Amino acid sequence: MNREQELKELVKQKYGEIASQDKTRNRASCCGSGRCSTDVYNIMSEDYSELGGYNPDADLGLGCGLPTQFAQIKGGDTVIDLGSGAGNDCFIARKETGESGKVIGIDFTPEMIGKARVNVERLGYNNVEFRQGDIENLPLADSIADVVVSNCVLNLLPNKNGAFREIYRVLKPGGHFSISDIVLQGELPVSLRRAAEMFVGCVSGAIQKEKYLGLIADNEFFNITLQKEKTVEIPDDILAAYLSVEEIAEFKTNGGSIQSITVYAEKPEMAECCGPDCCQ
Repeated sequence: MNREQELKELVKQKYGEIASQDKTRNRASCCGSGRCSTDVYNIMSEDYSELGGYNPDADLGLGCGLPTQFAQIKGGDTVIDLGSGAGNDCFIARKETGESGKVIGIDFTPEMIGKARVNVERLGYNNVEFRQGDIENLPLADSIADVVVSNCVLNLLPNKNGAFREIYRVLKPGGHFSISDIVLQGELPVSLRRAAEMFVGCVSGAIQKEKYLGLIADNEFFNITLQKEKTVEIPDDILAAYLSVEEIAEFKTNGGSIQSITVYAEKPEMAECCGPDCCQ
Protein backbone atom coordinates (compact mmCIF):
# COMPACT_ATOMS: atom_id res chain seq x y z
CA MET A 1 0.00 0.00 0.00
CA ASN A 2 1.47 3.38 -1.01
CA ARG A 3 1.70 6.37 1.32
CA GLU A 4 -1.32 8.13 -0.20
CA GLN A 5 -3.51 5.09 0.28
CA GLU A 6 -2.19 4.61 3.83
CA LEU A 7 -3.25 8.16 4.72
CA LYS A 8 -6.70 7.66 3.23
CA GLU A 9 -7.17 4.46 5.20
CA LEU A 10 -6.07 6.27 8.35
CA VAL A 11 -8.70 8.94 7.76
CA LYS A 12 -11.37 6.30 7.15
CA GLN A 13 -10.44 4.47 10.35
CA LYS A 14 -10.31 7.54 12.56
CA TYR A 15 -13.52 9.09 11.23
CA GLY A 16 -15.24 5.76 11.71
CA GLU A 17 -14.29 6.07 15.38
CA ILE A 18 -15.38 9.70 15.49
CA ALA A 19 -18.84 8.73 14.18
CA SER A 20 -19.47 6.91 17.45
CA GLN A 21 -18.17 9.70 19.70
CA ASP A 22 -20.45 12.32 21.19
CA LYS A 23 -20.40 15.90 19.96
CA THR A 24 -18.82 17.29 23.13
CA ARG A 25 -15.74 15.13 22.71
CA ASN A 26 -15.44 15.97 19.00
CA ARG A 27 -15.73 19.71 19.50
CA ALA A 28 -13.28 19.71 22.39
CA SER A 29 -10.65 18.30 20.08
CA CYS A 30 -8.92 19.39 16.90
CA CYS A 31 -11.56 18.42 14.33
CA GLY A 32 -12.49 15.37 16.35
CA SER A 33 -9.00 13.92 16.60
CA GLY A 34 -9.57 12.95 20.20
CA ARG A 35 -6.78 15.06 21.66
CA CYS A 36 -8.89 17.10 24.08
CA SER A 37 -7.81 20.48 25.34
CA THR A 38 -8.30 21.65 28.89
CA ASP A 39 -8.05 25.28 27.76
CA VAL A 40 -10.88 25.56 25.25
CA TYR A 41 -14.11 23.83 24.34
CA ASN A 42 -14.10 24.64 20.65
CA ILE A 43 -10.95 24.99 18.54
CA MET A 44 -12.06 25.05 14.90
CA SER A 45 -15.79 24.41 14.58
CA GLU A 46 -18.34 27.21 14.31
CA ASP A 47 -21.89 27.59 15.57
CA TYR A 48 -24.55 26.32 13.16
CA SER A 49 -27.45 26.53 15.59
CA GLU A 50 -28.89 29.79 14.21
CA LEU A 51 -29.01 28.56 10.59
CA GLY A 52 -32.27 27.33 9.07
CA GLY A 53 -32.45 23.57 8.69
CA TYR A 54 -30.02 22.95 11.54
CA ASN A 55 -30.44 19.59 13.25
CA PRO A 56 -28.34 18.96 16.38
CA ASP A 57 -28.25 15.19 15.86
CA ALA A 58 -26.36 15.75 12.59
CA ASP A 59 -23.85 18.23 14.02
CA LEU A 60 -20.73 16.37 15.17
CA GLY A 61 -18.75 19.58 15.68
CA LEU A 62 -16.14 18.62 13.07
CA GLY A 63 -16.22 21.62 10.74
CA CYS A 64 -13.99 24.66 10.51
CA GLY A 65 -16.44 27.08 8.87
CA LEU A 66 -19.99 27.65 7.66
CA PRO A 67 -19.77 27.02 3.90
CA THR A 68 -23.52 26.61 3.41
CA GLN A 69 -24.05 30.09 4.85
CA PHE A 70 -21.97 31.55 2.02
CA ALA A 71 -22.90 29.12 -0.77
CA GLN A 72 -25.62 31.22 -2.47
CA ILE A 73 -27.91 28.20 -2.75
CA LYS A 74 -31.21 28.87 -4.51
CA GLY A 75 -34.53 27.09 -4.54
CA GLY A 76 -34.47 24.09 -6.87
CA ASP A 77 -30.66 23.75 -6.87
CA THR A 78 -28.86 20.43 -6.79
CA VAL A 79 -26.23 20.61 -4.06
CA ILE A 80 -23.37 18.18 -3.41
CA ASP A 81 -21.73 18.05 0.04
CA LEU A 82 -18.27 16.47 0.03
CA GLY A 83 -17.41 14.75 3.29
CA SER A 84 -20.98 14.98 4.52
CA GLY A 85 -20.50 13.24 7.87
CA ALA A 86 -23.77 12.86 9.75
CA GLY A 87 -25.53 15.23 7.34
CA ASN A 88 -25.24 18.65 9.01
CA ASP A 89 -24.44 20.75 5.94
CA CYS A 90 -26.81 18.68 3.80
CA PHE A 91 -29.76 19.55 6.01
CA ILE A 92 -28.80 23.24 6.04
CA ALA A 93 -28.54 23.13 2.23
CA ARG A 94 -31.91 21.38 1.97
CA LYS A 95 -33.52 24.32 3.76
CA GLU A 96 -32.21 26.57 0.97
CA THR A 97 -33.04 24.33 -1.99
CA GLY A 98 -36.57 23.63 -0.74
CA GLU A 99 -38.51 20.54 -1.74
CA SER A 100 -37.88 21.25 -5.44
CA GLY A 101 -34.13 20.89 -5.02
CA LYS A 102 -31.89 17.90 -4.29
CA VAL A 103 -28.98 17.38 -1.90
CA ILE A 104 -26.45 14.56 -2.17
CA GLY A 105 -23.93 13.92 0.58
CA ILE A 106 -20.74 11.99 -0.21
CA ASP A 107 -18.62 10.43 2.53
CA PHE A 108 -15.72 7.99 2.53
CA THR A 109 -16.63 6.38 5.85
CA PRO A 110 -19.35 3.70 6.14
CA GLU A 111 -20.08 4.63 9.75
CA MET A 112 -20.76 8.26 8.81
CA ILE A 113 -23.01 7.23 5.92
CA GLY A 114 -24.97 5.00 8.28
CA LYS A 115 -25.37 7.82 10.80
CA ALA A 116 -26.50 10.26 8.09
CA ARG A 117 -29.07 7.82 6.68
CA VAL A 118 -30.57 7.31 10.12
CA ASN A 119 -30.89 11.09 10.47
CA VAL A 120 -32.50 11.64 7.08
CA GLU A 121 -34.97 8.81 7.62
CA ARG A 122 -35.94 10.28 10.97
CA LEU A 123 -36.43 13.72 9.40
CA GLY A 124 -38.44 12.30 6.50
CA TYR A 125 -36.64 14.21 3.72
CA ASN A 126 -37.14 12.58 0.34
CA ASN A 127 -34.79 14.89 -1.55
CA VAL A 128 -31.63 14.26 0.52
CA GLU A 129 -29.51 11.17 -0.07
CA PHE A 130 -26.11 9.90 1.06
CA ARG A 131 -23.63 7.91 -1.00
CA GLN A 132 -20.39 6.31 0.09
CA GLY A 133 -17.56 7.33 -2.21
CA ASP A 134 -14.10 8.76 -2.71
CA ILE A 135 -13.91 12.51 -3.32
CA GLU A 136 -11.16 11.87 -5.86
CA ASN A 137 -13.51 9.55 -7.81
CA LEU A 138 -17.03 10.75 -7.08
CA PRO A 139 -19.99 8.40 -7.67
CA LEU A 140 -21.74 11.15 -9.64
CA ALA A 141 -22.45 11.98 -13.26
CA ASP A 142 -20.82 14.88 -15.06
CA SER A 143 -22.39 18.34 -14.72
CA ILE A 144 -24.97 17.30 -12.11
CA ALA A 145 -24.55 20.00 -9.44
CA ASP A 146 -25.42 23.67 -9.25
CA VAL A 147 -23.45 24.06 -6.02
CA VAL A 148 -20.76 22.05 -4.21
CA VAL A 149 -20.02 22.60 -0.53
CA SER A 150 -17.50 20.99 1.81
CA ASN A 151 -16.46 21.64 5.40
CA CYS A 152 -12.95 20.86 6.67
CA VAL A 153 -12.50 17.78 4.47
CA LEU A 154 -10.31 18.47 1.42
CA ASN A 155 -7.34 19.28 3.68
CA LEU A 156 -7.41 15.60 4.74
CA LEU A 157 -6.85 14.40 1.17
CA PRO A 158 -3.35 13.62 -0.07
CA ASN A 159 -4.46 14.39 -3.66
CA LYS A 160 -6.21 17.74 -3.39
CA ASN A 161 -5.73 18.45 -7.09
CA GLY A 162 -7.73 15.32 -7.90
CA ALA A 163 -10.51 16.55 -5.63
CA PHE A 164 -10.75 19.92 -7.37
CA ARG A 165 -10.70 18.18 -10.74
CA GLU A 166 -13.69 16.09 -9.66
CA ILE A 167 -15.52 19.15 -8.31
CA TYR A 168 -15.07 20.79 -11.71
CA ARG A 169 -16.40 17.67 -13.46
CA VAL A 170 -19.60 17.35 -11.42
CA LEU A 171 -20.48 21.06 -11.45
CA LYS A 172 -22.75 22.32 -14.20
CA PRO A 173 -21.31 25.04 -16.44
CA GLY A 174 -21.85 28.25 -14.48
CA GLY A 175 -22.04 26.33 -11.19
CA HIS A 176 -19.96 27.22 -8.15
CA PHE A 177 -18.57 25.93 -4.88
CA SER A 178 -18.15 27.24 -1.33
CA ILE A 179 -15.60 25.28 0.69
CA SER A 180 -14.34 25.77 4.25
CA ASP A 181 -10.92 24.30 4.90
CA ILE A 182 -7.69 24.52 6.86
CA VAL A 183 -4.59 26.01 5.24
CA LEU A 184 -1.17 27.17 6.40
CA GLN A 185 0.74 30.42 6.33
CA GLY A 186 4.44 29.77 6.81
CA GLU A 187 5.77 26.43 8.02
CA LEU A 188 4.62 24.04 10.74
CA PRO A 189 7.21 22.16 12.82
CA VAL A 190 8.07 18.80 11.27
CA SER A 191 6.98 16.85 14.35
CA LEU A 192 3.55 18.50 14.22
CA ARG A 193 3.09 17.72 10.54
CA ARG A 194 4.04 14.09 11.00
CA ALA A 195 1.68 13.37 13.87
CA ALA A 196 -1.06 11.03 12.59
CA GLU A 197 -3.53 12.25 15.18
CA MET A 198 -3.08 15.83 14.04
CA PHE A 199 -3.38 14.69 10.42
CA VAL A 200 -6.86 13.39 11.10
CA GLY A 201 -7.37 16.53 13.17
CA CYS A 202 -7.09 18.74 10.07
CA VAL A 203 -3.68 20.28 10.67
CA SER A 204 -0.77 18.40 9.18
CA GLY A 205 -2.80 17.47 6.09
CA ALA A 206 -3.12 21.18 5.31
CA ILE A 207 -1.04 22.93 2.64
CA GLN A 208 0.03 26.52 2.12
CA LYS A 209 -2.85 28.91 1.39
CA GLU A 210 -1.22 30.17 -1.81
CA LYS A 211 -0.79 26.61 -3.09
CA TYR A 212 -4.39 25.74 -2.17
CA LEU A 213 -5.77 28.72 -4.07
CA GLY A 214 -3.39 27.94 -6.92
CA LEU A 215 -4.85 24.44 -7.28
CA ILE A 216 -8.30 25.98 -7.66
CA ALA A 217 -7.07 28.29 -10.43
CA ASP A 218 -5.13 25.46 -12.10
CA ASN A 219 -8.39 23.54 -12.44
CA GLU A 220 -9.92 26.39 -14.50
CA PHE A 221 -12.17 27.87 -11.84
CA PHE A 222 -12.53 31.65 -11.85
CA ASN A 223 -13.87 34.44 -9.64
CA ILE A 224 -11.97 32.84 -6.74
CA THR A 225 -13.00 34.72 -3.60
CA LEU A 226 -12.06 34.32 0.07
CA GLN A 227 -15.44 34.65 1.78
CA LYS A 228 -14.03 34.32 5.28
CA GLU A 229 -10.67 33.66 6.93
CA LYS A 230 -9.44 33.46 10.50
CA THR A 231 -6.38 32.28 12.38
CA VAL A 232 -6.85 29.09 14.38
CA GLU A 233 -5.20 29.20 17.79
CA ILE A 234 -4.15 25.77 19.08
CA PRO A 235 -3.77 25.72 22.88
CA ASP A 236 -0.45 24.85 24.49
CA ASP A 237 -1.75 21.62 26.01
CA ILE A 238 -2.44 20.26 22.52
CA LEU A 239 0.86 21.52 21.10
CA ALA A 240 2.72 19.98 24.05
CA ALA A 241 1.68 16.51 22.89
CA TYR A 242 3.81 16.99 19.78
CA LEU A 243 6.34 19.73 20.49
CA SER A 244 8.90 20.55 23.16
CA VAL A 245 8.67 23.80 25.12
CA GLU A 246 11.37 25.27 22.87
CA GLU A 247 9.56 24.15 19.70
CA ILE A 248 6.28 25.70 20.91
CA ALA A 249 8.05 29.01 21.51
CA GLU A 250 9.64 28.86 18.05
CA PHE A 251 6.32 28.00 16.41
CA LYS A 252 4.70 31.05 17.99
CA THR A 253 7.43 33.43 16.89
CA ASN A 254 8.38 32.22 13.41
CA GLY A 255 5.38 33.77 11.67
CA GLY A 256 3.70 30.48 10.81
CA SER A 257 -0.03 30.12 11.38
CA ILE A 258 -2.95 27.76 10.82
CA GLN A 259 -5.93 29.39 9.12
CA SER A 260 -9.54 28.50 8.49
CA ILE A 261 -10.75 29.82 5.15
CA THR A 262 -14.02 29.69 3.25
CA VAL A 263 -13.37 30.03 -0.48
CA TYR A 264 -15.81 30.50 -3.37
CA ALA A 265 -15.15 29.83 -7.06
CA GLU A 266 -17.13 29.34 -10.25
CA LYS A 267 -16.96 26.99 -13.21
CA PRO A 268 -17.14 28.86 -16.52
CA GLU A 269 -20.45 28.90 -18.37
CA MET A 270 -18.72 27.45 -21.41
CA ALA A 271 -16.13 24.89 -20.34
CA GLU A 272 -13.37 24.06 -22.80
CA CYS A 273 -14.33 21.01 -24.87
CA CYS A 274 -12.35 17.83 -24.31
CA GLY A 275 -14.12 15.63 -26.89
CA PRO A 276 -17.01 15.45 -29.31
CA ASP A 277 -19.67 14.99 -26.63
CA CYS A 278 -18.48 16.93 -23.61
CA CYS A 279 -19.93 20.34 -24.46
CA GLN A 280 -23.51 19.38 -25.11
